Amino acid sequence: MIAIAAPSLASDVALVATVTDLVNEVYAVAEEGLWAGPTDRTDGTEIAKIIAAGELVVAREGGQIIGVARVCRLPADESVGEAGMLVADPKRRGAGIGRDLLAYAEGWAVDLGLKSMQVELLVPREWTHPVKQFLREWYTRAGYRVVRVTDLAEDYPALAPHLACPCDFLIFNKPL
Repeated sequence: MIAIAAPSLASDVALVATVTDLVNEVYAVAEEGLWAGPTDRTDGTEIAKIIAAGELVVAREGGQIIGVARVCRLPADESVGEAGMLVADPKRRGAGIGRDLLAYAEGWAVDLGLKSMQVELLVPREWTHPVKQFLREWYTRAGYRVVRVTDLAEDYPALAPHLACPCDFLIFNKPL
């Protein structure tokens, strides 16, 4: 079952901790080598805010969280939705959880009358990261196209100094 977490669940300490741990576990592997030193992708405060805003999509199986994604409208262009922080339980890789979460996010955007969906991907410039290469190909197969390649510092200036290597920040878009 996939659904947006009720905003009232932002105060559910166990839910916030479970989501935070899952996101950080997946990103630790997905972004290994990109950051100087250990870096968590998120924290409980950010996850609680995402839940409170009605932006957290949760995939469950047998009552357990098996994947999550964040959905929102882009502040700069409210006709565009964004899916981010999309993760699936590593023990269930290949089961279609990511595909189902992305399809849900796209359906959410269509229901709101949005024209397109955006995803972002940080990739090393001088070497091939296997997870990033997989994700780039996966987004492309899902119909997303790179519409902008930029420096992370342009969109996230506070994060750029923490990179361990030069990276490109890819913006993908898919018309809905």
